[in-house]
Amino acid sequence: MASVRGIFYPNLIACWLITAMLFLFCVIPTVRADDNVQQGDSTRVMEAFEQQASQIKIDRPSTIQKKHLTMFLLGVPLLILLLITGALGIAMGIYGKQVFVLHMISAGLTVTLAFVHAIVGVIWFYPF
Repeated sequence: MASVRGIFYPNLIACWLITAMLFLFCVIPTVRADDNVQQGDSTRVMEAFEQQASQIKIDRPSTIQKKHLTMFLLGVPLLILLLITGALGIAMGIYGKQVFVLHMISAGLTVTLAFVHAIVGVIWFYPF
């Protein structure tokens, strides 16, 4: 920092700290004022979207029964793929069959479908 032959100037550091604090106190109110202006604009934009949404009626709303049916239709192939993957793994491990590629393909499909099933379930049913 500011030192001459081992002498340390604490006054210079104090001056820099005071200058930095004054700068922050001058900048912070300006930033907060800009946030209030942006918040007012965003409120008006959201009100416009809400008015448009209330004017537009959706013909087929997604009901809870349709969501449950979709989850069921995702779950049935998931269970079937899980059983196929397990059967191929048992055939490979116990009986020595050469079905490694089929086992890996079915495992990949099973994991992919499990992720889809989990994501859809969390998005649709998380708030209960």
